[in-house]
Amino acid sequence: MKRRVVVTGLGVVTSLGRAVETFWDRILRGDSGVGPVTLFDVSAFRVQFAGEVAWKPEEENIANVKELRRLDRFTQFAMAAAADAFSDSGLDVSKEDPYRCGVVIGSGIGGLAEFEAQHERLLLKGIDKVSPFTIPKLMVNSASGHVSSMLGLKGPNFAVATACASAANSIGDALRAIQYGDADVMVTGGSEAALTPMGLAGFQNMRALSFRSDAPQQASRPFDMGRDGFVLAEGAGVVVLEELEHARKRGGRIYGELMGYGASGDAGHITQPDEEGRGAARAMSMALADAGLSPDRVQYVNAHGTSTPLGDKAETVAVKRVFGPHAGRLAISSTKSQLGHTLGASGGIELVVCAMTILRGVIAPTINLDNPDPDCDLDYTPNVARDAKVDVAMSNSFGFGGHNASLVLGRLG
Repeated sequence: MKRRVVVTGLGVVTSLGRAVETFWDRILRGDSGVGPVTLFDVSAFRVQFAGEVAWKPEEENIANVKELRRLDRFTQFAMAAAADAFSDSGLDVSKEDPYRCGVVIGSGIGGLAEFEAQHERLLLKGIDKVSPFTIPKLMVNSASGHVSSMLGLKGPNFAVATACASAANSIGDALRAIQYGDADVMVTGGSEAALTPMGLAGFQNMRALSFRSDAPQQASRPFDMGRDGFVLAEGAGVVVLEELEHARKRGGRIYGELMGYGASGDAGHITQPDEEGRGAARAMSMALADAGLSPDRVQYVNAHGTSTPLGDKAETVAVKRVFGPHAGRLAISSTKSQLGHTLGASGGIELVVCAMTILRGVIAPTINLDNPDPDCDLDYTPNVARDAKVDVAMSNSFGFGGHNASLVLGRLG
């Protein structure tokens, strides 16, 4: 019999702030975290804006100055979000069996900044000038490894790389680890820092990004007729999962129960979604079946909603496939309209949104939804947050490679 799993800690690093309460307040106000890129010179780029994180790692209590130089930006984000989530959970590792506590932190790309920096050193200065810390900094599992070391957690420890589904798949794998008895506590989510010259150029040149340089805060507009691509962003979202009775025994605060997880593959185009939404629908249906819920039990869906012409339409089709007549009664929103698309971190950040939605009874808006696409004809909560009691929420994450993942979070009954 599967054990029940609850969320007891939340942590984020985003373009709208670090502390969960600050982040949530700005989400509900409809603020945008999108602005000019300052990390590097973008004067030669067609796209010159992103969801950049204001970041001073030396002010974070994650490592000393010497150690920080050995950590890529995406690992720093993951460590900060994990530290916040663990602190929020109230867990005391000295009172836990460390072999029953694990970490799964995903990333779509990993240490791209380090890869670029060391490749430049190789070309300009020669082989001997490439840093011996190159590989440990750029590897995708660096974040998970460093979080494990920082917190002293010796249980299951690995990373998932499924593009924009990385965090959601990581959370799903962490859920399974607890459900089937491999761990009692898991720190899980995703982190991404692909806002680099190569990252921006690559997404720009494949025409995946919005080119709305004249109005960057209006560039991410999921489900709107004027959408022309996503806004590249960076950040991290981490949650603490815990076996229900373990959490109850220690008196931990519970945000909700992680009830279901589903994953599938499109087996089609490497970057374009299945226009019929079959793979996405399969992941949602599997998550509902795993949770033991009928579709009409869901009140809110945090959509993948990246603001791409094909993706938003395909997700709308998929939601209708799964929810049938109930699709029209769902409240749906895309917080990527405010944050931009944090790629492999998005599923972690968006599960935090779902937890706060259940806790506070407010649906986050989809900003910039001024002229709805007739093909996206569901209730996408345009522009203004809405009060609503939510007992069950779903979070969708779909990635390049045809990776689909859905999570179901419910109020603990």
